Amino acid sequence: MKILIVEDEKLLADSLKTLLKKKGFEAETAYDGETGREYALLGIYDLLILDVMMPGLDGFELTREVRAHRCNTPILMLTARSAVEDRIRGLNAGADYYLTKPFDARELLACINALLRRQGSELNTLSYGNTSLDLDSCTLSASGNSVRLSAREFDVMRLLLQSQERILSKETILARVWGYESNAVENHVEVYVGFLRKKLQSIKSDIRIEAVRRLGYRLEVKDPC
Repeated sequence: MKILIVEDEKLLADSLKTLLKKKGFEAETAYDGETGREYALLGIYDLLILDVMMPGLDGFELTREVRAHRCNTPILMLTARSAVEDRIRGLNAGADYYLTKPFDARELLACINALLRRQGSELNTLSYGNTSLDLDSCTLSASGNSVRLSAREFDVMRLLLQSQERILSKETILARVWGYESNAVENHVEVYVGFLRKKLQSIKSDIRIEAVRRLGYRLEVKDPC
């Protein structure tokens, strides 16, 4: 599970990142609203944790922008403002939960787990053509056959299935799957696309990963013979 923390207090943001990683989550940080918006709209995160009081683009505005782009990722807002009107404003902007600072780490983790469980119950399979990807078991299935994907294969395949015919550049796949802080290069994308092509063929899938010259990759359903 990938979590994005957008918090302008660097010490708090880094502390939350450390806490979440200890609990087995993948966590990334952004220290201002504008960068947070760029990260959030990638669509690769399972949960967004947003501070409210940030210079420039605040948490309320960021939440509204995320929802305006039809991004349904759960949003947990953190703030020192405890007035009822502020909580109502956050929820009306599109947040799923509003947690007041200071908070207990156990309460934060309970909120995160509750939001992730709710998200998981809404969608646990992605499908295209005759092929489906089970998000719980990382299993790719087609024509009565199935194959288990590695963690990285799963991340790439999930991204492609979410985008379907829309072209994804190698740079976008690198950022979304490996993260901005990674030293991975475009060749890593090519290698994992090659792995996935072989696995799609092995289960007799009717979709293929098409390389669009100088642009990137997209999925398409193969014409029946």
